[in-house]
Amino acid sequence: MSEEPENRLPPGQYVPRGRPVIHYGRVPRFNPDTWIFQIFGATASGKEHRLSWPEFERLPKRTVFADFHCVTRFSIMGNEWCGVSPATLLELAPPAPGVRHVMVWGEYGYSANMRLSDFVADDTLFALELDENRITPERGFPLRLVVPRLYAWKSVKWVRALEYLTEDRRGFWEERGYHNLADPWREQRYSYQEEPGDGPL
Repeated sequence: MSEEPENRLPPGQYVPRGRPVIHYGRVPRFNPDTWIFQIFGATASGKEHRLSWPEFERLPKRTVFADFHCVTRFSIMGNEWCGVSPATLLELAPPAPGVRHVMVWGEYGYSANMRLSDFVADDTLFALELDENRITPERGFPLRLVVPRLYAWKSVKWVRALEYLTEDRRGFWEERGYHNLADPWREQRYSYQEEPGDGPL
């Protein structure tokens, strides 16, 4: 990338030493024999789709270079993520015509909602690797969503499911006072900052 890091920093962010790790709750154990990825909600077929771990691993991969912005104000610059594009999953299990939002589910019932337009952006990825290595357990192994254009709480760790929504619904942190949209360039950190139309009615 040709831009200097300071030109890529959203307002109120700083570049820390190292790579801090923040997560809610304990790190789950991974069992490849029982792990299932579900796609449900408003699917075009009306049916739930399920992928085993070997099936998910065989999906086509792509690489994304992107910065990572935490709502706690640190940004990790220049990450190389490798994984599965949301477009691959949408092709495998198409959403119904009325779908405008998604909810991504992780272990322990953690969830994050987002607009379909953010979910299908070119730099969004279901990541399996970070900088040519498997993602570590504390960073979301075996699978995490990466949504570089939004604050990092939208980048769900330990992903297990994708739900198609015809109406927006708040996820885990959104229900606890975080902004529904989470655009770091607009500093959309907290729900009290929301304007009409930013969140569910």
